[in-house]
Amino acid sequence: MFQKEQQLIEEKIKAFCSANDIALAELKWQPIPFSGEWGFATSFFQTAANEAKLGKGNKLPVPQKAQEIAEQVRAQLGSVDGISHIEAVKGYLNIYFKTSDYARRVVSEVLANGVNFGRGAKKSETVMVEYAQPNTHHSFHIGHARNTILGEVLARLVEFAGFETIRASYPGDLGLGVITVMWIYDKLYKGQEPEGVHERGQWLAKLYVEATALLEKKDNETPEQTARREAYDAERREMYRKWDAGDEYVRKLWHETREWSLEELREVLKMLDVKMDVWFYESDVDEPSKVIVDELIAKDIATDERPNGGAVIVKIDEKLGLTKEKYRTNVILRRDGTTLYLTKDLALAKVKFEQYHVDRSIYVVDVRQSMHLQQAFAILKLWGFPQAEKCYHLGYGFVSLPEGAMSARRGRVVLFKDVADEAVKRVLLVETEKSADIPPDERGKIAYQIGMGALVYSMLSVDNNKDIVFDINEALSFDGRTGPYIQNAYVRANSILKKANAQMFKSVDVQMFSYELTKHEIELIEQISRFPQAVEQAANEYRPLVMAAYAYDLANTFHSFYHAVNVMQTEDENIKNSRLSLVSAAKQTIENALRLLDIQSPDVM
Repeated sequence: MFQKEQQLIEEKIKAFCSANDIALAELKWQPIPFSGEWGFATSFFQTAANEAKLGKGNKLPVPQKAQEIAEQVRAQLGSVDGISHIEAVKGYLNIYFKTSDYARRVVSEVLANGVNFGRGAKKSETVMVEYAQPNTHHSFHIGHARNTILGEVLARLVEFAGFETIRASYPGDLGLGVITVMWIYDKLYKGQEPEGVHERGQWLAKLYVEATALLEKKDNETPEQTARREAYDAERREMYRKWDAGDEYVRKLWHETREWSLEELREVLKMLDVKMDVWFYESDVDEPSKVIVDELIAKDIATDERPNGGAVIVKIDEKLGLTKEKYRTNVILRRDGTTLYLTKDLALAKVKFEQYHVDRSIYVVDVRQSMHLQQAFAILKLWGFPQAEKCYHLGYGFVSLPEGAMSARRGRVVLFKDVADEAVKRVLLVETEKSADIPPDERGKIAYQIGMGALVYSMLSVDNNKDIVFDINEALSFDGRTGPYIQNAYVRANSILKKANAQMFKSVDVQMFSYELTKHEIELIEQISRFPQAVEQAANEYRPLVMAAYAYDLANTFHSFYHAVNVMQTEDENIKNSRLSLVSAAKQTIENALRLLDIQSPDVM
């Protein structure tokens, strides 16, 4: 926001240090919280430490040397347009603005850039975010929703921060779980599938529960029950063998039933406004991954122990020269020639790096896979991919219910579609009571925006590493750290501007904010000014929670402003217009933050 002034000051500091042979460290600027004036500051402690290491200067202690350098720099800077004054305090250089200038600059920046306020400069790297990848032949539940929402919000953040961004999904469409559903469908239910997209996907999940019950050994089962169970298991495994052999009938059945799952997934992604760029499938990389095993053996990264009845392994710690156990030894090909998840993850990474030219690869996968992914990244490093250093696992905790943990095998899951429908239904009941003057179609749209916003924010408001106990009543609350609370701030801002017949200010007059600002105006201006920094931090740290927390703080600050500051009832036109422009800037910033969180901004509630 103040890059021009910052860059000019930096150039003067660098010129001074160069002329005086001072080993200047990287300048890291931080905003100064309002204390009568706004500003930004940088420290000279590292520069002083550099000087001490080189044995230069008058051998002052680092704090005193830092202060000496700060004072020398301050003396050289002189006056800078747009800056009220500069101080050297305790090793820091503090740059201050006039309060009115700062307020005008912040609000002008928002109004001039609109939906692009906070967008970072274009970066040279391409980021791929891999998420929204449930196994097929099941149904999309609330745990899958956390994965998808975290991935989509992270993709929006890195994209907005300036990175070329590719969204990728990698559904698991292989394995005994998939075959289990195919087996029971083919044996007992073929042709009985329901018509609807969601109904069909949910039906497959029910078939999985039923098949698991048929195949599971029970206490005190009779010899006849044991024989039947074992016969069922033999049929299932024979179907798996046929799939692996490319049997035409089994492959056709697999494609047909897989598509039912993918249709449901695509519908859910549409509900969440998620648009995938690339679809990878586990089945696509199964055969290529076997070729990779041969390459890793040839490069002496993997060890082939099959001649001795073993498997193909990678002694990761040994190959990396580590003396303490960290990554351990991993199997990448079983002795029967079948691949593992790790093998296929290596094959997929190769595709990402070579075909899509990805510089950074982010895997949104639950925390249980942390060691698995660290092992994969280590093998990629051994393999020679420089991108391995920029592979990142965004782990996340489990979603459980107030009544306990979920289990797909037991059928104890909460389906995302059911939760979304219930959330919208509850909001619609409230909207119908409170907003009878709004047409029914419009009420339905608003209820959808609020209900989905509540659901999405509930998955973002908790640190991704922590487990969530999902409570729909808490998520739908209009008070506290919730989606509707943030949306309501946007609605209130919109309401003020509508009453003023000023939908959006496009510019700020030079006389605006030239009065004594209230505490609430100052706090709101400060919160708005932090948005670009929040974007950068959330993107650089791969932490959607940073933006979720910022959005709540901004909304909370605006609600306080709304209750304390009278925008319209003042006879001073300059004050009124200044405040209306501030409301307009707040509305835009809230909208931008919500959009990054994959939450819509309703005009009314």
